[in-house]
Amino acid sequence: MNALRNRRLGIAMGALLLVGVGVGAGVVIAPRLDGAADGTAEGGGEREILYWYDPMVPNERYPGPGKSSMNMDTIPKYADEGGTNATPGVRIDPALSQNLGVRYATARRGVLEGDLSATAVVEYNERDIAVVQSRADGFVQRVYNRAPGDVIAAGAPLVDLLIPSWGGAQTEYLAVRRTGNTPLVQAARQRLVLMGMSESLITSVERSGRARNTITISTPTGGVIKTLGVRAGMSVAQGMTLAEINGLSTVWINAAIPEALASQLRVGKSVEVALAAFPGEPFTGRLTTLLPELVGDSRTVTGRIEMANRGGRLRPGMFGRITFGGGSTTALLVPTEAVIRTGERDIVMLARPEGRYQPAEVRVGREAGGQTEILAGLREGERIVASGQFLIDSEASLSGVTARPIGPTSRPATAAPTGASMAAPASRGRSSQ
Repeated sequence: MNALRNRRLGIAMGALLLVGVGVGAGVVIAPRLDGAADGTAEGGGEREILYWYDPMVPNERYPGPGKSSMNMDTIPKYADEGGTNATPGVRIDPALSQNLGVRYATARRGVLEGDLSATAVVEYNERDIAVVQSRADGFVQRVYNRAPGDVIAAGAPLVDLLIPSWGGAQTEYLAVRRTGNTPLVQAARQRLVLMGMSESLITSVERSGRARNTITISTPTGGVIKTLGVRAGMSVAQGMTLAEINGLSTVWINAAIPEALASQLRVGKSVEVALAAFPGEPFTGRLTTLLPELVGDSRTVTGRIEMANRGGRLRPGMFGRITFGGGSTTALLVPTEAVIRTGERDIVMLARPEGRYQPAEVRVGREAGGQTEILAGLREGERIVASGQFLIDSEASLSGVTARPIGPTSRPATAAPTGASMAAPASRGRSSQ
């Protein structure tokens, strides 16, 4: 009995001893843990701040804390957030990438086949315009039921004008002719010419012996009436434009050539025109002019082809495509579907190691057979996203990832609202954790 009691007492004393040792160790270890935590916060907790930003507008970057354009407090972007600096970009989980159906391609050098082609529109030949004007003050008596848009032949009557001053001058000329004084007759006749009368009108007056103060004005060339500025009963002044006639014997075919392809064309290059109005019937011609002005909205250069319009079949406004005879060229190629066109710039999504992606700005050239030529911004062998890049690009924009620029002269991907440069000076801050 005494032995059992002594055994139980020994066990109780051992348990108390263990508790005492644990408490003592806790007292000793706890300050060390606190000290270690303080050391981490004080000594090892300084993190490099790349810039400050608003999570609602990640593309806006600021050099220091403050308010964003949305009047929200900015937060720091640390260098160690989102992985190592050696692999820039946004990270997408590989399983998620697989679910999105992401496909990849490699920028490679290859042969770009096919000729250059561009959309085209048939337009009037602006060099073939005749302007009909009044040579004296008068009154409109008849317009022969003409209207803008009418197609008329050369020499067709356009308008009858009553010109009182011409009638008086013709009467005086006929009176001088009856005198037989040759110098006076020549002087009087020259006066009629200076008043604007045509040689055929003067000859008609001489033959008939009667003055004509009502003159029929005819069209000097055939074509379409573009403007008609007279109506029956109105008065006209000397030099007033009565009508404009645009000829139809030749037309212009204006092609919208992409800016990146314009440098490959030369005046005189043979072209083939396919018009929607005449399917399967090709028209051939030559490039006559490359206009110097760039169309800002579409970023295209206008190439002009002057073509004969036999039978008036080619009507202004017809739509078609022009194919410029070209050849095969060696170029850096990527799938056309891999290029993201924003309207301001062209972007491809680089596939980085460790499941990371970074947008890269590129300058594109020709397109043919589903391949696009890359003129700048990409190197041979770089891996890019060929499908699913739009979702990745949206994630990169939300994460504030900037696109890799083409070069030192290319414009920055975003602009700092405060006027500071995109690459704000790195600052040092204390972790809030």
